Amino acid sequence: MNQFFKILFFFFITTLCFAQPSEQQKLEERKAQILKEISENRLRLEAEKKKEKSVLGQINQQKKLIQLREKLLNTTAKQTRILTDEIYLTQLEMNKLNRELKVLKEDYEKMIVKSYKSRNEQSRIMFILSSENFLQAYKRIQYMKQYADFRKMQGEEIKEKQQKLAESEKRLSESKKEKEVVLQQTEKEKQELEKEKKEQERLVSLIQKDKKKLTAEINKKQKEAKAIDAKIKKLIAAEIAAANKRNAEKTGKTAPKAGTTAASKFVLTTEGKVVSDNFKANRGKLPWPVADGYISLKYGDQPHPVHKNLVIHNSGVEITTKPGASARAVFGGDVLQVQVISANNKAVYIQHGDFITVYLNLSSVSVSKGQKVSIKQNIGKIHTDSSGNAVIKFLVLQNTTTLNPESWLN
Repeated sequence: MNQFFKILFFFFITTLCFAQPSEQQKLEERKAQILKEISENRLRLEAEKKKEKSVLGQINQQKKLIQLREKLLNTTAKQTRILTDEIYLTQLEMNKLNRELKVLKEDYEKMIVKSYKSRNEQSRIMFILSSENFLQAYKRIQYMKQYADFRKMQGEEIKEKQQKLAESEKRLSESKKEKEVVLQQTEKEKQELEKEKKEQERLVSLIQKDKKKLTAEINKKQKEAKAIDAKIKKLIAAEIAAANKRNAEKTGKTAPKAGTTAASKFVLTTEGKVVSDNFKANRGKLPWPVADGYISLKYGDQPHPVHKNLVIHNSGVEITTKPGASARAVFGGDVLQVQVISANNKAVYIQHGDFITVYLNLSSVSVSKGQKVSIKQNIGKIHTDSSGNAVIKFLVLQNTTTLNPESWLN
């Protein structure tokens, strides 16, 4: 039973030692991705500083940089824990191998001494000849052969365990060096994080001076956003009513009465249900509406990045991308409508069954109403403002109900 537990313990240690490098590799890949994002955001922050126009833009960039730095610190902390566990398990394995080697060497030494004492060839022959019968002589020959084989096997086992011990020592040394590198990097990242937080505080103190002006500006933007949201819902409601009327004429059925709950939903055909189900099945897997960018304003009600008592409402997500970037469809569908909100703010509505994706803040549009579009197809250019910012507002709706786009994007 003790032997069984020893085998089980050794198997457990071996499994963990092999499993952890895989997790370590994943963390390295994640760390590389975060470092890439930090580098990209630092470039964007430098661009904001050069413009010297939008302190709020700098604050948003700085906030994103701090979040990424904190993610990186979490990743290095996980790496440190895994390496600490690996070092501990490797040390356990080495202790076990050292104990086993000690026992093997002691047994082997006794065997060698015994063999040396009985090394006389004549005494071996006499041992066989002194047998009482042929069967006993045969058994004594077999015993001597097995004894020699066992001694050879013990020698090989000692060599094998010594090799395993050397490999474990090498692995332990490498893990300790790697852990030291990770700890140094963690300390460096902590210092960078402190610098970024101080810079954030400096920017916040600058903007606090113009609180009244900023509050008025935020309120104005919120009113504009609410007006745009109302236009979007009004347009979609009109499109639903028109689609249901066309569908009723084709099928000979009565369209839902205006003002009822049924009238605010698309009456789907069989084909429309398939498209809707496909879109729903891809929740959390949809590509982004831009090739490169980051979410600069999340969905829903949230506190202002500087004045926490001010609440900002967002019916979608705002994604900051590179100037001159194009918007792209996140899923195949039909262009429901192209809406001109202002000179540099056009919106494209794409229908996917009873789901609709909306792409706002486009300076130009390359699709038209009724056109079929495929996944990742370019649908227009994103407007770049006077400060050099290119921001697309992206919405996901089911009929007239807004949904959180972040939960749909990959």
